[in-house]
Amino acid sequence: MYYVKKKVNYNYASQNNITGRGVTIAIMDTGIYHHSDFDNRIIGFKDLVNNRIGIYDDNSHGTHVAGICAGNGKLSIGKYAGMAPGSNIVMIKILDDGGNGESNSITRGVEWILRNKNRYNIRLLNISVGTLPRTGAEEKSAILDSVEEAWDNGIVVVAAAGNSGPGGYTITTPGISRKVITVGSSDDGLQDVFGRVKTNYSGRGPTMSCICKPDIVAPGMNITACNAMNLRDSKAYSIKSGTSMSTPVVTGALALLLEKHPDMGTRDVKMRIKDSAVNLGLPRNRQGWGALDIEQLLKN
Repeated sequence: MYYVKKKVNYNYASQNNITGRGVTIAIMDTGIYHHSDFDNRIIGFKDLVNNRIGIYDDNSHGTHVAGICAGNGKLSIGKYAGMAPGSNIVMIKILDDGGNGESNSITRGVEWILRNKNRYNIRLLNISVGTLPRTGAEEKSAILDSVEEAWDNGIVVVAAAGNSGPGGYTITTPGISRKVITVGSSDDGLQDVFGRVKTNYSGRGPTMSCICKPDIVAPGMNITACNAMNLRDSKAYSIKSGTSMSTPVVTGALALLLEKHPDMGTRDVKMRIKDSAVNLGLPRNRQGWGALDIEQLLKN
């Protein structure tokens, strides 16, 4: 069974000859470094922060998320390959070098994705970021409207539950959307998250609209993936934790599913992930439907 509470089985794709070929994952984050593990599969880049043209990542969070989604492990001889090592990547930089962004960054990013959806064959959108608690209701509504428009246009949106748990009502926007697939961490014990030691950090539902969230949980602690090697830390890989890491685990797994079943719509994908989840015996607003099980997800 290919679900593990503390590790991600990065080798499932190569072992089963399903790699996400032909599927493009859009990622809204801090950017992406042209890491060897991505080969020539970074097919699109848009900078909504500094309006630069060339591919770059001045924080490394986005590169790490992309590595979990789609790195092929080239520099580690396959050890740190991501979930869908054959998929293409389109990166939309909406966060600056400190991981901060404007309140309308997500809406502007989604607008760009919808304009370029057919050009790049974008099937998935990974959002490993969420709005701060001070964001007003009107801004939240605009963000939700935009991600749900992407969903209605055939893009499977996968969003992080956030790291504000363990209390209820701590799911971040846009993870509070009824439509999108919201991902929590299945192994959120004691961990240093952005310099703060936290326990049970994964966001919990319900939402203020009484929607049960998250939908699914996946490993998020101590995940090794690609590092932006142009920064002070020049290592090829780094270790990060949080629901930001759990989210691309699910996104990459869904890229494998869409390679195998390219005609699946957003609702089909969501029902498949629900039906294949492993019940961990935890409260619904902690685990959602349960833990991601790749073998069951791709069965038949």
